[in-house]
Amino acid sequence: MNDVRPTGPTDLTALAAGIERTNELLTRVLAEVATTPSTHAAFVDAGYVYAAAGRLVAGTEDRKGFELDAEGIIEAFIDKARTIFPDSRLLRVYWYDGARRRIHTQEQQRIAELPDVKVRLGNLNANNQQKGVDSLIRSDLESLARHRAISDAVLIGGDEDLVSAVEAAQGYGARVHLWGIEAPGGRNQAEPLLWEVDSARIFDLEFCKPYVTRRTGAEYLEQAAAEGPAPSREEVRFVGARVAAQWLSERGRDRVAELLPGHPYLPGTVDQELLTAAEALLRHSLRGHADLRRVLRDGFWEHVQAQF
Repeated sequence: MNDVRPTGPTDLTALAAGIERTNELLTRVLAEVATTPSTHAAFVDAGYVYAAAGRLVAGTEDRKGFELDAEGIIEAFIDKARTIFPDSRLLRVYWYDGARRRIHTQEQQRIAELPDVKVRLGNLNANNQQKGVDSLIRSDLESLARHRAISDAVLIGGDEDLVSAVEAAQGYGARVHLWGIEAPGGRNQAEPLLWEVDSARIFDLEFCKPYVTRRTGAEYLEQAAAEGPAPSREEVRFVGARVAAQWLSERGRDRVAELLPGHPYLPGTVDQELLTAAEALLRHSLRGHADLRRVLRDGFWEHVQAQF
């Protein structure tokens, strides 16, 4: 026996009223969405900006060799975003950099005081390499996208490790735009990163030049412009061993042996002494050649360890 009863007039009235309330709610939601401005944020890998802009304008990635007008280039990034996203408001600029024990340097303090800028610090290891920055970018980018705080993300960096951050943000509906700085004779952004983003833009020498100033007294910068091709890895490794031999004869075994517990790292002052001595022997600057500097240290350590 069928217990289903025909729908009465009262039930139809209630159903129609429910549908009308749902339509009113949807109309209000759509109206609110239509009037809510889009929001964008910029996520800047400061290490990338310093290295790429320094290499492009000053011919070196060594921060000691040039001064970057961080406030100026941040403002330039903000202005560029305004023209690209005219109907969007800026949430803030996130500036990711490294610092010993995550303690702000004076320069980082000045940047942190800029309006609409938040400085986020990773760590610096003994080789002055940033650690933890990529994970900070991923965490912030994913969190803002998940909470619908941004509709567009400007990512200024080049590390392949940022691919997962891009994918996470896109998974929550945000569009990610990769910005970079021109690399003389090559590319300074990972191809997998370029493949994943929604758009890409490169800033050239004319854009960067006003914000980078060569430091006076950095003579190696002028010398580097007149130098020929960089030395080979074998030459650099040999010079590293040669400097180690000189130090053993000049400073004594005890002084050099004090460095062994820190292997494979050298104290900052000692590392600079090694670099200066090697450049004098090579007659070529190694500033900005991170790979050759690693080879130089390897050659140094190989000779030292062979003597003990």
